[in-house]
Amino acid sequence: MARPLKCRTVACDLAAVYFKPQGVPLCVLEEIALELDEIEAIRLADIEDLYQADAAARMGVSRQTFGNIIARAHKKVASALLGGKALRIAAASAPACLPLAATDYPPERGNS
Repeated sequence: MARPLKCRTVACDLAAVYFKPQGVPLCVLEEIALELDEIEAIRLADIEDLYQADAAARMGVSRQTFGNIIARAHKKVASALLGGKALRIAAASAPACLPLAATDYPPERGNS
């Protein structure tokens, strides 16, 4: 039996929930669902340039779990971009927690 999913801290605001190729009606596109924890992992790793260990601490998961989440997210985004598919931000399959106060996060360490 699989372990229950751990609550993941998600602190990103979304400006949109669908992304699709221009000029193609959404109804004819194959859709790929990106979970909230995957979006948060992309934000922490690719936008904030955090190391995986630091990003994992922010989300409240292990470094290995974070690595699995970010790999899954990158694969979905690449599949949507290269395959001309719609990308939908889905409701979380894992429980999402309220974001922590800024003082509760460990110190940031970006790639310089």
